[in-house]
Amino acid sequence: MSTVSPPTSGFPALPPTGGTTLRPFKAPSKSKSDWLAPAIVTAKTIMAAAECAPFPYIKGVSGTVLILLQTVVTVKKNREDLEELCNSTTEIITILHNQIVTHGNTAAIKFKGLCEELERCSFFFVCFLYLSCSSYLEAVILAIRNMQDQSKGLRGRVKEFLKSSNLTDEIAGYQTQIQGVCSKLKLMAIVETNFKVDEMHTIITALSFAVVKAVQRINNCPPPSRIFQGRQAILDKMHQFFETDSGKQQHIYVLHGLGGVGKTQIALKFIEQSSFSDIFLIDTSKVETIETGLKSIAVSKGVGDSAQEALMWLQSHHNKWLLFFDNADDSKINLNEFLPKCSHGNIIITSRNPEMRSYGAHTFVSDMEESDATTLLLQRANKESSEENLKLAAEIVKELYYLPLAIVQAGAFISKSEDLKGYLDLYLNNRARLLNEKAAQSHDDYGQTVFTTWQISFDQLSHLAATLLQLCSFLHHTGISEDMFSAASKYDFPSWSPPREELQKPLEFLSHFVEPAGNWNALKFLDVITEIKAYSLISFDAKTKLFSIHPLVHAWSRSTLSDEIPLQSCMRSILGMCITQIPENEIQLSSVQLIPHIILLKGANPDGVADFRRVFWEIYYNAGRFKDAHDIAEQVLEKSQFLLGEDHIDTLSAMGNFAAICSRLGELRKAEELEVLVLEKRTKILGEDHPDTLLAMNNLALTCSGLGEFQKAEKLEVLALEKQRKLQGEEHPSTLLAMNNLASTYLDLGEFQKAEELEVLVLEKDRKLLGDEHPSTLLSMGNLAQIYSNLGEFQKAEKLQVQVLEKRTKLLGKDHPGTLSAMSKIASTYSQLGDFQKAKELEVLVLGKHTKVLGEDHPDTLWAMGNLASTYSELGEFRKAEELKVLVLEKRRKLLGVDHPHTLTVMANLAVTYYASGDFNKALSLEVEVLQKRRQILGDKHPHTILAMENLATTYQKLGKQKGMEQLQQLIEDTKKSL
Repeated sequence: MSTVSPPTSGFPALPPTGGTTLRPFKAPSKSKSDWLAPAIVTAKTIMAAAECAPFPYIKGVSGTVLILLQTVVTVKKNREDLEELCNSTTEIITILHNQIVTHGNTAAIKFKGLCEELERCSFFFVCFLYLSCSSYLEAVILAIRNMQDQSKGLRGRVKEFLKSSNLTDEIAGYQTQIQGVCSKLKLMAIVETNFKVDEMHTIITALSFAVVKAVQRINNCPPPSRIFQGRQAILDKMHQFFETDSGKQQHIYVLHGLGGVGKTQIALKFIEQSSFSDIFLIDTSKVETIETGLKSIAVSKGVGDSAQEALMWLQSHHNKWLLFFDNADDSKINLNEFLPKCSHGNIIITSRNPEMRSYGAHTFVSDMEESDATTLLLQRANKESSEENLKLAAEIVKELYYLPLAIVQAGAFISKSEDLKGYLDLYLNNRARLLNEKAAQSHDDYGQTVFTTWQISFDQLSHLAATLLQLCSFLHHTGISEDMFSAASKYDFPSWSPPREELQKPLEFLSHFVEPAGNWNALKFLDVITEIKAYSLISFDAKTKLFSIHPLVHAWSRSTLSDEIPLQSCMRSILGMCITQIPENEIQLSSVQLIPHIILLKGANPDGVADFRRVFWEIYYNAGRFKDAHDIAEQVLEKSQFLLGEDHIDTLSAMGNFAAICSRLGELRKAEELEVLVLEKRTKILGEDHPDTLLAMNNLALTCSGLGEFQKAEKLEVLALEKQRKLQGEEHPSTLLAMNNLASTYLDLGEFQKAEELEVLVLEKDRKLLGDEHPSTLLSMGNLAQIYSNLGEFQKAEKLQVQVLEKRTKLLGKDHPGTLSAMSKIASTYSQLGDFQKAKELEVLVLGKHTKVLGEDHPDTLWAMGNLASTYSELGEFRKAEELKVLVLEKRRKLLGVDHPHTLTVMANLAVTYYASGDFNKALSLEVEVLQKRRQILGDKHPHTILAMENLATTYQKLGKQKGMEQLQQLIEDTKKSL
């Protein structure tokens, strides 16, 4: 039915505090009324009175009145009744207003009289309904039975009302409530002896809003939820859009997003705040409901009874009408067929289908702001906004990912259980049940739960689309790519591959997207993804080319499975098949992207499932998750030794992988034993020039460097580099890696010039072949920066280190060990430049992350701890520095031994702290030991040995040991001359 707004010229807005001058205005002329006019006027007046009083909307009478009015208008096409209703209501408001203006603060007695008239009218109306409704409605139903099919919905509503309600009880209950309202109004008038004009004006303003709300109900457009919260930015954007005069152009606005995010409620709130002349709500879920909605417009306007006649009326009327197409979710419906073809009018569309954006201006409706979400939860839960409750609510809405429908459901449950504090634990253990539980009491007309909302969409998907969505539920909810599936489709069954029969399900699923020639069918995959996107069950980021799923949808999609093990196994196999196709020089970047999925699927392999642990360990390793990689690599080695034997090539690969993990975890002696064995067996089986043999040689050299055996490492690396150049050429990635390793060893040996020459060459080639952002290029850049730092060229070092840190943070993430290593090195450079406060801030951050990711005893954690301790010393915080350095020294001695170069570095640093704090004897004891061991291990000419001499000489001087100081100074001078 149509909407008629209160006359804009007859009723002033609510004045600001302090009041304003009020003047009488003339009521609109009455249109010709018929036999229903007294009932309509009285009903509307009672509705208005009930709205202005502090009582909820009276359901019984509104249902009865609406059925009567809609039936009369539908059957008799009596448009005058609706006009009479609004005009008569406006007349009553006008009388009240003019009485206040005329009598001022003496208006209370007049107001009392009007209340008494209202009560008498109410009694008359009740009697009228009691005597005439039953027989009248029976006649109406009889007439409706003879109407066309488009009125079936109305007939069903009337019959349902008569069947489910006791009309007499409804009327009696209504009479009691109206008498209570009138009594309260009379009491207000009697008690307020000095009833002020502004207060009366406020009541009249409430009455005017009641007219608008009642008319909206007549038009089948309900108000928004009584607990509506937030969304102000979206509402402001909509108001700005519809209030902008864009010339001769139809205003269309689309609200799209996942089911349950509150699209309909936002639209209803906007409508409530607006002043359209006619508002038409149309259920757009099916073609039939759209046509029925349009037909009802034609009937209500008296222009016919077809959808086409409704569209013609809209096209020919330039008043400010609004069409609200709600739930336009079905992608198979062409909504354009039902839009008025004109350059005027206003349209709102709500949809789960992002393709609807093409119709006009649009907003993606996502989750709520936290503050609005917590307010909504507490309001629905009937809990006060105390500091404790706000904190508890914030934790709950965070776990619900700020989804409005989930928050309302949670609030309803809390309201029933009255246990806000215990809800979160209950939810975490019973998520599916609670998100599927419908509240007995509600604040709006939405009848679905979170899970049933999405189930409706899921049921519309094809089998292939539903399967893809369910498979993705076993991945992380972000970072899903088409490449995972397309790469897996190219799986080439390596020697260690699980048998084909174990991969039957993933191969069968992938075959739907593979052309007969074996090529990946991207268009078919896009079609299936688009089908899922049409219900907002999956989202796509065009910039990153990645898909994501709302976390609650992600959890729900698993609940659609009766047996999740087959699909979980299928997805694990697809991911394993994908990893085998990643080029070696891309594995580190791919690992950062894939690790969240691997973690969720779990690297451990259940019995009876295709075994891809051999590739999963590599993802863990390159993502810096060494502890997880250790467990998987050990399992793979044990299985390979059992099935293939100690000398099989696959067993040796597994052994080398396990050794690499041990080395990264600081288990250097264990790593050395394994790598020596791998090198011996590969040399014997494959020959000393085979790439796998050279790789084993390089790995052993790295472990020797970690053990402080730098000369041994140098010999292995020089030999490996010579063979690598001869076998694969100067610019092969393996050759460049060998050069990188040798440069690092030169750095450890104090041969900085050799290290610089080699590293500059490597960096040039890496940039040329791999680009500026490749992990290998960043490794070379970081190594060269370290060389510059040792050469005292700190500005050069800082410039490179800043670049490395920025790029690694972008590529690997802020918590990756490679990123933390870059952060640690730049902090050391800040210290060298004298910016100790800046260094401290970075080192505190690095130590915290290393401890969390790698553990307290990891070599990188100990380096971070030692660096922070040194910075504390420079800042004069000697107590903090001493505590950390003593702890590091204990751990280094235990893990690496007393003669390891790293242990000696920590010992030297602790001596510096003792010296700075004035404890010269403690410093002397440590410095003597450091110098003795460095001369023995590194030789007299190593920079670290010379530094140890200089430190000891300074301590001798402080202690007044002149002879010892002079002997050391002479030794230092002679050594530097010989360099």
